[in-house]
Amino acid sequence: MSETAPSGRRRVVRRTIEVVVSIAVIVGIFVGVMPRIADYSDVWATISDMTWLELATLVLVGLWNLVTYWFVLVAVMPGLTYPQAAVSNQASTAISNTLPGGGALGVGVTYAMYSSWGFSGAEMTRSIVLSGIWNTFIKLGLPMIALPLVAIDEGVSGALVTASMIGVAMLVTAIVAFALMLRSDALATRVGRGAGRLVSGLRRLVRRPAVIDWGERARAFRAQTAGLLEKRWAWITVSAVVSHLSLYVVLLIALRHVGVSEAEVSWVRVLAAFAFVRLISALPITPGGVGVVELGYTAVLSIGQTDTTSAQIVAAVLVFRFITYFMPIPIGAASYLFWRRNRSWRVPPPDRSDASASLPAPEGGDPRGG
Repeated sequence: MSETAPSGRRRVVRRTIEVVVSIAVIVGIFVGVMPRIADYSDVWATISDMTWLELATLVLVGLWNLVTYWFVLVAVMPGLTYPQAAVSNQASTAISNTLPGGGALGVGVTYAMYSSWGFSGAEMTRSIVLSGIWNTFIKLGLPMIALPLVAIDEGVSGALVTASMIGVAMLVTAIVAFALMLRSDALATRVGRGAGRLVSGLRRLVRRPAVIDWGERARAFRAQTAGLLEKRWAWITVSAVVSHLSLYVVLLIALRHVGVSEAEVSWVRVLAAFAFVRLISALPITPGGVGVVELGYTAVLSIGQTDTTSAQIVAAVLVFRFITYFMPIPIGAASYLFWRRNRSWRVPPPDRSDASASLPAPEGGDPRGG
């Protein structure tokens, strides 16, 4: 008991610090920074001028954006139905969007739901890891697409080049490591051990314990994943790309509906901003990236714009975030309650003792971010 109590106090202190830092960042951005970019009264006037047809269109596109990620979940989890994908995704997203450290809690809820529907620990972990890997590949790959397009359209800034090159390097490294891991058991073990040493070193910097057995876990992951990827890699890739691009389309339509024209902010610049924010949204500073994501979009899109256009951009970003961040929360709460009460889908899991169920799972929130 003497060992458990200090550990519990440390968790409480760490969680308290996370909450305080998150609140400070959010308040600092929305109270201290955003008003310097655009006056909130002008922003509200812009939003108020939107027609019901424009708002309804955005809501429909936002709902489609939610649906597209269900395709990814079904692709990485053989046997999962689309209604089950909808319930699990919306519930975990709502938790990730509302609680500090909610990404880890969201993963826990996903495990609980999948387990109640009869999936084994190995199947659950494989699906979570694969969807996380493909989302990371796309986040790192977006700058590779955005940079040439921006170069053709309007030239390239030094900051964009730097961010894009970092993304390219990280993407190539990640793909090579992943390909090597799938090539053979021996390579998978070596890659897993190397990744474990790297992660352990990073965790020591923040006084967290080292990870263990990543070599064996990588070998087990390869054994259970190679066959699935051989059959479904194209489906997983296409569905993940469609899911991310649908999020971009919501942002683009929001900008056009508030009055930001193609001449003021081209679709190429919007794509570049989207690619940049994809990278910074991977940092779990606030739940769902609240504040950080809004500031990232606004800062990139409002460079060189008039006060009127800047107010329109802020309005579009806030509407976009309301649809993609806040709207899923009540849907997720209803999904969680449905899961708790619905017993017709529940079956015993085939094998809870599968050793490969202990594969490392990501601790992020919504895999696509804001």
